[in-house]
Amino acid sequence: MENSPFIPVIVGTDINAYNMAVSFHEKYSIKPVLVGRQQMAFTDLSSIMDRIEIHPDLAEDGRFADVLNQLASKLEKGEKKLLLVGTNDVYVRLIIENEQALRANYEFSYISEQLLNQLQNKSNFYKLCDEHGIDTPTTHFYDCAHDGEFDKDMMYPVIIKPSNGIEYYNNSFAGQKKVYRVDSRAEVQQVIDKIKNSGYRDELIIQDYIPGDDTYMWDSVVYLNSQGKTQLVSFGQVVLQEHTPTAIGNYTAVISRYNKEMMEKLRKFLEDVGYVGFANFDMKYDERDGKFKVFEVNIRQGRSSYYVNALGHNMAEYIVDDVLHDKEKPLIFLNKEVLFTVVPKAVLRKFVDNKDVKADVSRLLKQGQWVNPLFYKNDKNMKRKLYLLVRQFNYYRKYKNNQW
Repeated sequence: MENSPFIPVIVGTDINAYNMAVSFHEKYSIKPVLVGRQQMAFTDLSSIMDRIEIHPDLAEDGRFADVLNQLASKLEKGEKKLLLVGTNDVYVRLIIENEQALRANYEFSYISEQLLNQLQNKSNFYKLCDEHGIDTPTTHFYDCAHDGEFDKDMMYPVIIKPSNGIEYYNNSFAGQKKVYRVDSRAEVQQVIDKIKNSGYRDELIIQDYIPGDDTYMWDSVVYLNSQGKTQLVSFGQVVLQEHTPTAIGNYTAVISRYNKEMMEKLRKFLEDVGYVGFANFDMKYDERDGKFKVFEVNIRQGRSSYYVNALGHNMAEYIVDDVLHDKEKPLIFLNKEVLFTVVPKAVLRKFVDNKDVKADVSRLLKQGQWVNPLFYKNDKNMKRKLYLLVRQFNYYRKYKNNQW
């Protein structure tokens, strides 16, 4: 750390935080500082962190900027700049909401609070998509602040998920799921009532279920510099996602692909709305009409976005070159194949049903064109390695016992 020109401060302690820490360490040999609400084994046992500060009240009213500014004073940065990176929706929102209070100590590039609200409110987001020629699933919204039953005609099954994930998880309840798949209007109402009884008062998204297994899900990572110019676009096919009820939608394996038309659409959409920084799109291919239907855009890199690094484009380098050096880069549409996975090979061989994707997985494994950043070779902590091995065994059991 003594000889580094800057200090990365990563807000978060989960897999995404670890992957970003790896990004900084492998490119710059810098050990980042992490700050979060709770210890997590992905990062807590790591040897590539300079320090990890745990503040259980980090997301509480008025605490975020105070904690980070106090951390800045403790780092005795001298001439070094502090580069701030968020790794989940809560932390990114807090960085954006506290921009003015943080600017004296930290360098970062995120969108405005107004644009954040437009993109994270699903009703507004889908309207924006429609205006810019981006396809989305047939969707209705139910406002939990009002009484009344859901009375829209829809084809079943449908998906139900919260429009406001932050408030949803602040009102936890037994049997809470990230996403619900239901088969009748009566079942829709049962789920609505259960969520309303928890105290959640924002909207629920009730959406056409697009048929297809995990391999019909797709991912795109895009980086736009501080002037809103796109520098990087990726496209990836999901191989597997988590199958436990609280983690559906978290991708555990992705193969990078190339689809210039869709990549160009997503790039243009982000430039048109005035986006900056990393964006991560979730979408699903609908074979009924041959279209990619976008579900959401995350205002950050995703936990599976590390496949971009494996293609030779280090995510930390994009942030550093832009935010600290104002360096221009040519627009690149990534066009090579690599397999990203955080699950063991046995899980991929056993639980991937799509024969074509399974063949691609086997080929990429055989060719050595794959990466699991959790097993970063320069992370020497033996306790962490043991934890990861146990976790790999548990993954097999999780997929065996949970179907989606």
